[in-house]
Amino acid sequence: MLRTCIPAYRLPREILDADIDRLKQIGIEIKTNTNVGKDTTLDNVFKQGYKAVFIATGAHETRKLHVEGEDYKGVYDALNFLKEANRGKKMKLGKAAVIGGGNTAIDSAKMAIRNGAKEVTILYRRSKDEMPANPMEIKEAEKEGVKYQFLVAPKKILGKDGHVTGVECLRMELGEPDATGRRRPMPIANSEFTIDLDTIILAIGESPDLAFVPKDVETTEESTIAVDPMTMETNKKGIFAGGDCISGPATVVEAIVAGKKAAKSIHNYLRILSPKKKEVERSE
Repeated sequence: MLRTCIPAYRLPREILDADIDRLKQIGIEIKTNTNVGKDTTLDNVFKQGYKAVFIATGAHETRKLHVEGEDYKGVYDALNFLKEANRGKKMKLGKAAVIGGGNTAIDSAKMAIRNGAKEVTILYRRSKDEMPANPMEIKEAEKEGVKYQFLVAPKKILGKDGHVTGVECLRMELGEPDATGRRRPMPIANSEFTIDLDTIILAIGESPDLAFVPKDVETTEESTIAVDPMTMETNKKGIFAGGDCISGPATVVEAIVAGKKAAKSIHNYLRILSPKKKEVERSE
């Protein structure tokens, strides 16, 4: 995610490379091209002698709108769009809309502007005050030419000859607060209107891919891994987790904090497993 999705103007690659090099220098071994669930399993990892596992796989599955026309050409999910843009792929974007209000939506809109889109508009179903994106990022995107339409929600994606031509939206109004604490968007009857578009980027949230996680590891109603908030340990002995795979999409900084917290817990867990080593350390 750090290399392929977050734009380089937000996270310069030389800084990322330097951080990875520091990890290698202190003795951390990194095995790439290893698909847990396909090339190996968590059970096999434990059989190799490892006593603890920390799952930090993030949230890479983009949520769907589940509306008509979502499969037209010119409709991207945000993460794939960012990956292609970061790889330098040339895309004819024309007039584009980004659906969503989080940091991924802002990144996608700014990247579309930088990749030659004629016009980019963020469509968000709540008001500006309810946007979960960083307020500073919202302002910066506006300075770069990104437009906003608030209190609108897509009803149907329009197309012709297999390619997107626009989106039909409903106007919304805010009702009572929902489980997130934000006021719930409610559709206004007979308020449909159409926006002509060449590209639509879906940035309505991501969820973890937990297909590789053992079935006896507890998960939440939000399809994230359930952990003890104090220790970051799952219900299965020796398996810890943190970052977006337990919280849902959040920031890099929050993921780093979760990793450091879990590292301390894992250290304590391993010391309990090896009491002799603990006594040696005390005598020293």
